[in-house]
Amino acid sequence: MPLHLWSSARYAIPLPDGHRFPMEKYALLREGVLTEGLVSPERLHEPARVAREELLRVHTPDYVAHIEQGTLPAAEQRRIGLPWSEAFVERAFRVVQGTIEASDAALQHGVAMNLAGGTHHAFPERGEGFCTFNDVAVAVRRLQALGRVRRVAIIDLDVHQGNGTHACFAGDAQVFTFSMHGARNFPFHKVPGQRDVELADGTDDATYLALLAEHLPSVLRASSPDLVVYLAGADPHEGDRLGRLALTFDGLARRDALVLEACREVGLPVCVTLSGGYGRDVRDTVAVHLNTVRVLRTFA
Repeated sequence: MPLHLWSSARYAIPLPDGHRFPMEKYALLREGVLTEGLVSPERLHEPARVAREELLRVHTPDYVAHIEQGTLPAAEQRRIGLPWSEAFVERAFRVVQGTIEASDAALQHGVAMNLAGGTHHAFPERGEGFCTFNDVAVAVRRLQALGRVRRVAIIDLDVHQGNGTHACFAGDAQVFTFSMHGARNFPFHKVPGQRDVELADGTDDATYLALLAEHLPSVLRASSPDLVVYLAGADPHEGDRLGRLALTFDGLARRDALVLEACREVGLPVCVTLSGGYGRDVRDTVAVHLNTVRVLRTFA
């Protein structure tokens, strides 16, 4: 089946010199996908702007209004870590819609990917950690409301625990949240998910992949999902400034294949989001994300 991707790279945010957020990775990734021919140009889509009503499935009206109008208190804007601008708002709305459209395509075609998203530190009433709205939570709640899925498994393999996603689905037996993340890394106050696997600093390929292979089958059995949403973070890479783990390019590609193969074995559609990546060299982060697309292509 054809692989479809969504990119909101055109909606970049102007950032101060030296800012830690690697905004340039999105355009580099889009360029790499097209240069390598991983999908044809007509299958690399630009997301629409998410409707406000969709955001309100997860986020509070006050919070959405503050983001739209630029009236969030300064401390709360700093907690997000990105300066407010019209471009900031536009990008936040487009990123969420990218995951909505990719999740629709995953149900239709088996796999699809948003080349952004995975903004898993966004809570219903606030954002943090470069995350404004929780794209995964909004996409899941929409599909449930439309009756297109009942149960969902979220497999979060960003190096940072998805505390916001866990909070969005706390106490909801229909959404299974599984996270493997650095024990001593941000966020320092973790929000319990359905299953959390904490990793020591310096965890290598062999240890990581063995743990993932141990947990994946039981996660999929316990969750009995109609859809899997996979956050394929690049930040477990050994070259990441914020990751503190020691996975190689090959180890991360094997991670992606392990997740996708486990889902394919039981016939589950998978929507993939980009999530984090803060390489000392941004090209390393882009290389990890490109490998994810390459692996995903073999399952399309």
